[in-house]
Amino acid sequence: MAPAPSRSQHTLTWSTVELAPVVLVQGPEPLLAERAVDNLLALARERDPEVEKSEIDAAVYQPGMLTVAASPSLFGEPKLVVVRGAEAATEALVLDVLDYLPVADPETVLVVVHGGGVRGKKMLDAIKAGGAPVVACDAIKKDADKAAFVSAEFARYRRRIDQGAVRALVEALGNDLRELASACSQLATDTTGTVNEQVVDRYYGGRVEATGFRAADAALSGRSGEAVALLRHALATGADPVPVVAALAVKLRTLAKVAAMRGRGGATAKDLGLAPWQIDRARRELSGWTPEGLATAITAVAQADAEVKGAGRDPVFAVERAVLTIAASQGR
Repeated sequence: MAPAPSRSQHTLTWSTVELAPVVLVQGPEPLLAERAVDNLLALARERDPEVEKSEIDAAVYQPGMLTVAASPSLFGEPKLVVVRGAEAATEALVLDVLDYLPVADPETVLVVVHGGGVRGKKMLDAIKAGGAPVVACDAIKKDADKAAFVSAEFARYRRRIDQGAVRALVEALGNDLRELASACSQLATDTTGTVNEQVVDRYYGGRVEATGFRAADAALSGRSGEAVALLRHALATGADPVPVVAALAVKLRTLAKVAAMRGRGGATAKDLGLAPWQIDRARRELSGWTPEGLATAITAVAQADAEVKGAGRDPVFAVERAVLTIAASQGR
């Protein structure tokens, strides 16, 4: 006998969640998963303020826990049950969810939060085959995606932010999405008017990450004295040479990507994994670079990267030498 056809399944984001008897929140970005669950709870309480929320830890799940959590309460209050960490689900949870899906209570919302991986695949496939909405919480790693996230955050707060400020925020706080979101909230709350680069610099310009990127900018522009001064400030205020070298590598990698696309039509910012402002900036910076100079700078950063990770005796000297080599290579 052929298997029954699956019902239509649709994908949502944390900000467009919909209530359903079963909802799958899937992806490795915990901040977005938390927001999705919070929004589902808010929607459930809009529908009925008496909704009762409970949580289940998938890693320590025992048989029957889902049945108890999802069963109607004594006074008939609707329930929202959140299964956390389904990527570490026990076999008992998988079996209980499979048994629950065909008889899911329409007055109960079961939210299964899965951070990624193959564990529990049979459960995930069954949830999707049943037509449950899936909330995608994909990792935000590319600078272009981080920039889009910042812009979306300010749109959510109904505030304006210019592209220079978006860039500055991503460079200062882009390593931690939760911190980036918190910064957007603070700037939206504490400032007025359009948020520009000067505002971001006032709040976050002292960050070690921001100083490292400013040193890289100075080096790429050939301003060796300023680059070394910024580098020494970053190191004196707690920067580790490894992320400083990473900042240099990111900048040079962006230049190399954009340089490689010269004369080739059809490539978009998305194809390169970059934000439009990054491409515009790289094109301006490339006016002072030759292929030979760029190759020399990239080689210097590769050498510094190896040395700061253990191949050399003096990581500080290694990164300073790389900065000077990059600055000297500009214009060659």
